[in-house]
Amino acid sequence: MKSIPAMHALLADERITPYEAQLGRNIVKGAAEEVLGRARASGDEAYESIVAEVSRKLDSLRKQMLVPVINATGILLHTNLGRAPLAAEAIAAVAEIALGYSNLEYGLESGERGSRYERVSALLNDVTDAEDSLVVNNCAAAVLLVLDTFAKGREVIVGRNQLVEIGGGFRVPEVLERSGAKLVEAGTTNRVYVADFERALSPRTALLLRTHPSNYRIDGFTHDASARELADLGRRAGVTVVEDLGSGALEDLAGYGVLHERTVKEALADGIGLVTFSGDKLLGGPQAGIIAGRAHLVARLRTNPLLRALRVGKITLAALAATLALHREPGARERIPLLRMLAATLDELGARARRYLDAVPSAAAVESDAYAGGGSLAQGRIASLAVAVESAEATAFAARLRAQTPPVVARIEGGCVLFDLRTIAPEEDAAVIAAISRSLT
Repeated sequence: MKSIPAMHALLADERITPYEAQLGRNIVKGAAEEVLGRARASGDEAYESIVAEVSRKLDSLRKQMLVPVINATGILLHTNLGRAPLAAEAIAAVAEIALGYSNLEYGLESGERGSRYERVSALLNDVTDAEDSLVVNNCAAAVLLVLDTFAKGREVIVGRNQLVEIGGGFRVPEVLERSGAKLVEAGTTNRVYVADFERALSPRTALLLRTHPSNYRIDGFTHDASARELADLGRRAGVTVVEDLGSGALEDLAGYGVLHERTVKEALADGIGLVTFSGDKLLGGPQAGIIAGRAHLVARLRTNPLLRALRVGKITLAALAATLALHREPGARERIPLLRMLAATLDELGARARRYLDAVPSAAAVESDAYAGGGSLAQGRIASLAVAVESAEATAFAARLRAQTPPVVARIEGGCVLFDLRTIAPEEDAAVIAAISRSLT
């Protein structure tokens, strides 16, 4: 046992010391003690094997924490990978606000307590044409707040064709039930008319609700009540109409060669009273739930005590404000990473692919289908280009890529590992090429 290294020598090894800054000395020491204990029990006294085992354990612990990864999947808003990357301006705004104090809830003119929601409401109102707006921590929270405020103990009418389940088990009927509202279904699965909503009206009706279909579509013999028809019915019946738009498109994205996605402005122009949507999808900002619409309705939301449990902090507000400021300037929008990815041409992707082919002899450039993801632009294929590396053990190759620093998350198709260049930032190309080379050996 004399050859088993002392704890202080192991912790001083240059292959182990970098983990202290990431995990803390106590965690590093605990991992080393565990490995040393097994070495004493097994009689394996080889120093290099002990160091290698401690490194593997620490690396596994590090990767359980939040770490940056490179998204090579071709899914632009990959929910498991954190959805929209932030613009440099948003990151700078977060750093500036996080470094010190701010006027989060302080009125600089009055010298008295202010509202955190005012920090972004003017920007939101400007880019959506809403009378007023409110920000909570995600879109599910936005829907919950609306239902809790207006429909607790009352009825909400929803078309049967929109009783969907989206990612994470978010089911419209269950959300309504949890909010204390009663679901009233209108129409059939494939055909819903405004007359179905009208027949479902009762003195207990609180809201007419439209929901975003996310990744779900019904084709063929179909009909849906339009937003304008529902808005007209709501006005006649004195019932508020709410639309959960979900994806949060602020501009028409058809110019990027993708299918048109209904925008927040379009929903409000149709007469919808309140629109809920996400901040980290097509808006390209931080995780947030946004409610935009008529001022008197938003004012009621502000008085709900539940809002305190759903509120966002200064970091989110800073990132959201910086992102909205870019949306307000047409020439600056493509500084938002999501829009920059959509704007990349196939010629630009092809030029980048040649760099991969020069460095990896077994690689080939292939056509690829990218997708927005995150329940946005459902079924909307985005033409892309990928670098394909054939491997007899594609699953093991992909696992080795995920073990790199930074990890590279790719996709497997037909025995090849594909690296879709639309979701790899140009400045990440060198890191991906290096990861491929290391993982192939």
